[in-house]
Parts: sequence; structure tokens; C-alpha cells
Amino acid sequence: MVTPQVLILQHVPWERPGRILSNLEDLGIQTVTMNITKKKKPDLPDFGELAGVVIMGGPMGALDYDKYPGLKTEAKLAKAAVASGKPLLGVCLGHQIIATALGAQLRKGDAPEIGFAPIKRVEKHDYFSMWDKQLNVLHWHNDVVGLPEGGELLARSAGTKVQAFRLGSALGLQFHLEVCGSLLDEWLEEPSMVKDLKAAGGSKSELREQFAQYDPLLQPLAEQVFSSFAARCNSYAQTLAK
Repeated sequence: MVTPQVLILQHVPWERPGRILSNLEDLGIQTVTMNITKKKKPDLPDFGELAGVVIMGGPMGALDYDKYPGLKTEAKLAKAAVASGKPLLGVCLGHQIIATALGAQLRKGDAPEIGFAPIKRVEKHDYFSMWDKQLNVLHWHNDVVGLPEGGELLARSAGTKVQAFRLGSALGLQFHLEVCGSLLDEWLEEPSMVKDLKAAGGSKSELREQFAQYDPLLQPLAEQVFSSFAARCNSYAQTLAK
């Protein structure tokens, strides 16, 4: 019998799953990480044997199918996961891929949202039961999406109306709860990320200071969200094993 595993779709080397992976590993869930962005017909694991799907961030646009044909496959995976009730998590670009796959509109934001800034919790879903009404989180995006039809809005910010949403088995997060200290260090060693940060008026030293200030508050909240997702994947894996 094949052991169920969670498929993690990564788009660039530095946008890794961080705390998401840690929480999956804590429950002993097997994972496979792939980058299929430039493949028209990627060789993927059997969808029926997946316990969940995670779609990570990246610098491309969610609908850049001409340059990155694998994104269309990711959108199809997202729709299939929701249709079958398979746990699905998207972060930043992944959030946008899920939202657009489910019918939401994608557009350029009024301005890049990079660095720590507040979001407002709209619904106190079980994923966010520990959250205060307002929270400073790490942002790193230009594009924004609308709310898919039937979706539940969970969080918003002044510049981005949909910061988090839930629809069936899918959870989309526009912001970056997955980033731990070591992952932030990788981001700040990546020239393209540093270029974005400086263009948005930020600096490496300022971002490190903000991370040191806010991460002690964010870490337990991130653990709650990602451990809940991991538990859902674990439950789904058990149904596959029957």
C-alpha cells in the first residue's frame, strides 16, 4: 500500500514551506516537494493518494501560464482538491492561484505590500481562534485577488481586501506566517527579494528588527494554523488508508 503524502509545490528555491513543513513532520506526515512551474505536463504523484496539497509563494503572476505553464496544472490541482475535500493550503502566490482557480479576479495592487503591517481579522474561524482583531504580519506581494464565490473572508488589510479566506477544504493566506528566522535570513540573501524590499522603501536591518519584535507573537499563531492544517491532512490520510 502506498503511504499517503502531502504534495508541496514550490516556485523558487527561497520560498520554502518553513513552519508548514515542520508541522507536517511533527505528525509524521510524508511530503514531496516539487517545482513544476515550467513543465506543461509534469509527472505528479497520483492525486488520489495525496493527503493534502500546499502551494507556496513566488515572484510570478498566478495567471502567467505562457511563461510558466505548470501554474495551470497547479490551478487544476487546486480545483480538484476543493472538489474532493482534500486539504489545500496556499501562501501568497499560492493563495492567488487557489483564488483565481475558484473564479476570483486577479489584479495589480495599488502599491507593493512588503514588510510588516497590520491585518484585521474578519471572522474568528477555528484556524484563527487565538487571533486578536488586529495583527502585524509579514507581507511580500504586488498582486491581489478578490474573494471567490462562496468563500469566507477571514482577514483583510487597508490595501488588500482579501488577506485570508476559506472555501471548503482550501485555506488561502496572502501573508507569510510560514517564515521563521532562518528562512528570513535566506530571503535577505536573495538579491531579487532585497531589490523588492528596497524598492518598497524598506531595509534589511529594519525588517530584521520588525521580525524580532513581532515573531514572538506570530509564532504560536502560525503553529495553530499550520498544526490545524497538518491535522486535517493526517485525518484525510487515514481515510485513504482504509
